[in-house]
Amino acid sequence: MSTPKRVFNFNPGPAALPLEVLETAQAELLDFKGTDMSVMEISHRSKEFEAVIQTAEADLRELLGIPANYKVMFLQGGASLQFAMVPMNLRLAGASADYIVTGSWSRTAFKEATKLGTTRAAANTEKESFKCLPASLDLDPNAAYLHFTSNETIHGVEFFTEPTPPAGVPLVCDMSSDFISRPIDVSRYALMYAGAQKNAGPAGVVVVIARDDLLERTPANLPVMLDYKALAASGSLHNTPPAFAIYIVGLVLQWAKKLGGLAEVEKVNRRKAELVYKAIDESGGFYRGHAVPEARSIMNIPFRLPSEELEEAFAREAKSNALIGLKGHRSVGGIRASLYNAMTAAGAEELVKFMKEFQKKNG
Repeated sequence: MSTPKRVFNFNPGPAALPLEVLETAQAELLDFKGTDMSVMEISHRSKEFEAVIQTAEADLRELLGIPANYKVMFLQGGASLQFAMVPMNLRLAGASADYIVTGSWSRTAFKEATKLGTTRAAANTEKESFKCLPASLDLDPNAAYLHFTSNETIHGVEFFTEPTPPAGVPLVCDMSSDFISRPIDVSRYALMYAGAQKNAGPAGVVVVIARDDLLERTPANLPVMLDYKALAASGSLHNTPPAFAIYIVGLVLQWAKKLGGLAEVEKVNRRKAELVYKAIDESGGFYRGHAVPEARSIMNIPFRLPSEELEEAFAREAKSNALIGLKGHRSVGGIRASLYNAMTAAGAEELVKFMKEFQKKNG
């Protein structure tokens, strides 16, 4: 069988999946593990699917080094639903929560939280055009939690060390766009969540990792599908879960383990980002990165060209060269290269080659 033609997929999400994962899913699509059924057809109460979700959790625990006193949940609604679930579950009546606002997604999380109770911005870099991380934080020692977004996909800024909350204040993170892209110390977090469609799988499932003691905060009157404690107790099987998406997440986790774990994944990711940033920095100003160097994301690299006309031409010509998904977010324009785990080093090299040729022709 001939190898299918594949483009270099720089889409910001849903994003590229490893070819090996897609091939495995293709091979098992009609007959999953000898069931004569697709994984999309088997019961979520069956021993076959229980093995899928339990193996995925075990592999995630191994990759991230998740301590035993943390629950792992595979939920629905994406990170956008988590923007509401976090304050609903963790902010007790009358309490306030702190948010660090460093881009569009943390700003959205902040706005959702304000609808549900008292919310403070411990920092907000919007006046700096979301180009940097905050120089300081105004933290409430009595906050219900401190929330931050580890990587901003639109503005291309990333935290590589966690902010330190006051003693006793839980740290909560939206890790959607750099989840499993590098090793982290899970014990520093009280709760983290991540939509899978960047690094960990397809759209349709969100991974939530929560410390046991935090689940005791969940109010008794929450609807069950918004209740972390109930969802954790059910093993993510209170209702029919997004079975196929969880299955693909499991395959991605196995792929990451075969690569050598998250330390090796990070090495590849940094090498890809360094290639693209080097091309930007050596372009003499033809390409202009958005984020300041010390805050540059290794996942998402937004940059501008001398004019919007050239940016449109860049995206159009890149597409004709099998470089897909490079148009910047509609709110900021420009160009954006998303270099998630499944983007190969060869893809980054092809992008840099195209960037140099485009500049030579148009600079």
